[in-house]
Amino acid sequence: MIGFDYGTSNCSVAVMNNGQPKIVSLLNNNTIASNLYAPDRDIITHWLHQQLKGEQQAHFATERKIQLLKGQRALRELTLDGIDSELVFGKSALNKYLEDPEEGYYIKSPKSFLGASGLAPLQIQLFEDIVAAMMSNVKKLTETTLGYEITQTVIGRPINFQGLHGEESNRQAIEVLTNAAKRIGFKDVEFQFEPVAAGFEFEASLSKETRVLVVDIGGGTSDCSFLLMGPKLSRSEDRTQHLLAHSGVRIAGNDFDIQLALQGIMPSLGMNSMLKTGKPMPTSSFYQALAINNINEQTAFYSAKNRRDLVQLSRDAQDTKMVERLLTVHDHKLSYQLVNAAEQAKITLSEQDKHMINLDNISEQLSAEVTKDTLRTANERTLTSIGNLMQSAVNQAQCQPDVIFVTGGTAKSPVLSEFLQQQMPDVPIVVGDHFGSVTSGLAIWAEKIYL
Repeated sequence: MIGFDYGTSNCSVAVMNNGQPKIVSLLNNNTIASNLYAPDRDIITHWLHQQLKGEQQAHFATERKIQLLKGQRALRELTLDGIDSELVFGKSALNKYLEDPEEGYYIKSPKSFLGASGLAPLQIQLFEDIVAAMMSNVKKLTETTLGYEITQTVIGRPINFQGLHGEESNRQAIEVLTNAAKRIGFKDVEFQFEPVAAGFEFEASLSKETRVLVVDIGGGTSDCSFLLMGPKLSRSEDRTQHLLAHSGVRIAGNDFDIQLALQGIMPSLGMNSMLKTGKPMPTSSFYQALAINNINEQTAFYSAKNRRDLVQLSRDAQDTKMVERLLTVHDHKLSYQLVNAAEQAKITLSEQDKHMINLDNISEQLSAEVTKDTLRTANERTLTSIGNLMQSAVNQAQCQPDVIFVTGGTAKSPVLSEFLQQQMPDVPIVVGDHFGSVTSGLAIWAEKIYL
């Protein structure tokens, strides 16, 4: 059995070893980035079909008959062109995309789309196959490291997935994750809230009953759980009465990156400039170009109609050449490149006061400088939302926490750390393993419910 954090930014796995959670090494690393690259989108389902066995494979072939035929055609074309037909995962997938953004199919953080509204059945099936392919890769890496088959898992989930329809979006996302996990060989699949799981890991360090506000700020969502925890309480298999409050918003690390790109990069592409009429430049297309966690916005940006609109926008601009850079983003499919550049800048700004973003891929010798102040200003609204999230959990619990336990990769940012400390200055903050606390807690819960 494993605890499986299928995260927006990274995936990780943990097992229990002599009563203690242990992160499993995946390709000599504790995490693998939640990225997938395929030379052609249509071969994803075919690749997954090849990984399955027996009845699962036969059943899948019946369910995906049309997609498999399209995949076979795509494979023949790739073979004729001498192109490798293998899927690529993790950082290798990002590198493959960066080599030539116009070729192939790249997706980062598919978890962000699972609760999206308005998806057609074929789109849901595609996302299910993408998730299953990524899970299959992680499962095989895990089994290679451990030397035995894994059949039971507890998968982490946010309080609310990204989606506009609340519980309906959550139901859709859980269904996709469950179908994908069972498809690739997990016989038993359970879920646990990610901040609750992180709390389980922290609970092992407590010597007395403690009110804990867990703040989990990941790549796609920010979640808070207000928990009553302690050594005696940890023995209980039903923790419902110890969960005093939950709150979650669809704002997190991806949004920090997008907002930094919007404020730090997009002015170099014409945002905040003027039209020839003297009116300010419309901003919707600049946002759409960066909205990699919103399938509807990305579809709109890369539509043929929007390209015509961007051509007209560049003609209407006082600085035509500057706005034509946004057209370059459209034509060369550079959305992920821009957000990735902002993400790398955010990471650098955790240790340096400023960073120069190279934009040579858009225009020769083009660059944009960002600072910690840029990051702070760009994310004022995002930080406010996280502060409101924390206060909402406290209001629901109707008591103050004894300690705040912080986890999630985005929490490494000093801008965020400074903000969290300001929210409840009299409450001590404990920082967990940014990438491992949730995973460890999921393994603890897996042992409790499966043994």
